[in-house]
Amino acid sequence: MIRMFLAALAACLLCVGVARAADQLTPEQKAEVERLIKLRDSLKPIHGVVTLGTANARLNLGSGYYFLGAADAKRVLTEAWGNPPSSVEDVIGLIFPEGKMFADDSWGAVVTFAPSGYVNDKDAKTADYDKLLRDMQSGEDDLNAQRKKDGFDPQHLVGWAQAPSYDPARHDLIWAREFQFGDQEDHTLNYDVRHLGRRGVLSLNMVSTMSQLPSVRTAAQQLAQTAEFEDGYRYAEFKSGDKTAGYGLAGLVAAGAGLLVAKKVGLIGVILLFAKKGIAIILAAAAGGWAWLRRVFGRKPREPAPQPATGPVAAAIAEAETPSVAGDG
Repeated sequence: MIRMFLAALAACLLCVGVARAADQLTPEQKAEVERLIKLRDSLKPIHGVVTLGTANARLNLGSGYYFLGAADAKRVLTEAWGNPPSSVEDVIGLIFPEGKMFADDSWGAVVTFAPSGYVNDKDAKTADYDKLLRDMQSGEDDLNAQRKKDGFDPQHLVGWAQAPSYDPARHDLIWAREFQFGDQEDHTLNYDVRHLGRRGVLSLNMVSTMSQLPSVRTAAQQLAQTAEFEDGYRYAEFKSGDKTAGYGLAGLVAAGAGLLVAKKVGLIGVILLFAKKGIAIILAAAAGGWAWLRRVFGRKPREPAPQPATGPVAAAIAEAETPSVAGDG
């Protein structure tokens, strides 16, 4: 069935525009496309200053980003990206770059709050993060034995994509890890931004791929600057007798596995999400298109891979937006 779909989809993309390609889909495929479009159109993006009531914090997103509230965020994570509902129970929002959405080749930052108490930052200059990395890697054999038993691909923590760094003025802790899942070529990038407060820690967890490291690194630094706790809940307002986390910054990194979210909309979802805008999408090169199609649809993954849709989609869209591309050929 997948191979037949590949052949039909490739032929449609190379010969006709999106509207006509949609006519080639099976009823099941059309229903899936309509579901994704309906999801997209139902979302309610929030701009500017976002209040996070459960965290007693706010995000000053300005015009560069937008926010999806808890209900919308959980729908994207489960209905579009295929994450189990049990893994997103604590999610209070999602942040996207302005002009991007859940089907784009971009990152999304999952927002959570851990009411862990005050995290002492006295080990900011003494924490041995290289040793911590080795300790984290040392547990992979047991982890992967269980993953294999459960039918999942093995995962390998390759190393720091950015070693943990702490801003003592803002009380921001940022680090990034490089992961490989199975035989994944473009490794997963898991960027963690933590803003420390008096009662707990606000987390902005970004998942992308290593090929996007430069842009995600910049976005992580910018996002960290948008977060702040309300009066009475800021880190500097800690008082003797307040709840404490019982660990420092190194412990926060060790415990901060983060939420690895899968982005599994896939090519057909991306194509038809743009169809409503009247954009005709034609792959520029058959060979490149087939290579990408094989990566996306060649085999059904046993577990959603925590990586976004890949670059050729964006390239195809850009190609389609030029005057020379028509959808009725």
